[in-house]
Parts: sequence; structure tokens; C-alpha cells
Amino acid sequence: MKGIKFWTMPGLAGSDGGHWQTIWEQQNPGAFERVEQDNWDWPVMEKWVERLRQRLSGGTSPVILIAHSLGCITLAHWSNRYASDRVAGAMLVAPADAEQSRRLSFVEGFAPVPTGKLPFPSVVVASADDIYMTIERSAYFAEKWGSSFISVGKQGHINASSGLGDWPFGKQVLAGLAGRCVPPR
Repeated sequence: MKGIKFWTMPGLAGSDGGHWQTIWEQQNPGAFERVEQDNWDWPVMEKWVERLRQRLSGGTSPVILIAHSLGCITLAHWSNRYASDRVAGAMLVAPADAEQSRRLSFVEGFAPVPTGKLPFPSVVVASADDIYMTIERSAYFAEKWGSSFISVGKQGHINASSGLGDWPFGKQVLAGLAGRCVPPR
């Protein structure tokens, strides 16, 4: 899609140099940008949602949001409160279960996870052995959000530790999503 921007939304601790989100940003400067948070290590939902709202209010180019982990939950909270004609679609990878994961007990305000339908085309990509959310919960949220659902088998949290490099399969998923997106007016 011509003129579209791709914004990555990392989760807890951001995405390090070996993470596919960072690699995609480096491979596609100008087209891929990161939604930067002030504090990646102590996330506060209100602040993360506000940062996305600010970014979206600052331009007119259509965007596809590429969220990972807690970034997916941030996107769900943003969509539950706000709307933007700029968002053409969203790819939500390895959502983190802010309600049931003991590993996320310190994050502030992310639970309960919104279950409203996302008002744009979306796809949830999940792993069968993700330590932050079961595959069943990922499928549940995909259904509630009105998202397509793809299980990638056992690939952990679909992050740098998964050893995916620039994650060619993820690029295929993104291309398929982009093909379904109609740029907002």
C-alpha cells in the first residue's frame, strides 16, 4: 500500500537488537517507526495508551500497527477508548495476558484486557508454548477483537529468544494483512 506507515509497538522491556520488530525497523527506515514509551521496564497502561494517542494525532499518513506482547494489550486499551482514521490495520503478535500471567503482576492498569471488536482489519499471531499467554487465551482474544488467528506452533514468545531473525513468516502475515487494509480517508 503506497504511502502507508508501519509502526511497531513493543512490549515490556522494548524490543532489543535481535528482535524481529527492531530488525524490520532497521531494514525499512522511513517506512517502519517505533512507538517509543518513556519507561519500557515499568509500564503504566494510561501512559502507554496516551503515547499512542499522541502519535496518531500528530499526522495524516495511514498506519498499520505491529504490536508485540504488552504492546497488543496497549492497542486493545487504546481502541477501547479512542478512534483514529489513520489506523488501517493491526498485527498483534504474542499478546501478553495481563489478567492471568503471574510474570506480569507488576504492570499497572493493563487488566482487565478489553474485549471490544477492533474497528480495522487485524490478525493475532500466537505460539503454543508462549509463557505469557496460552494459545487458548490468544484465540479467545482474537475472536473477541474480530481478528484473524494464526498459530505458529511452538515458537516461545515470538521474540529475540525464539531465534526468528527477521522472521520471514511474520513478513508474509504482514503482507497479507496489508492486502486486506483499505487506507483510511
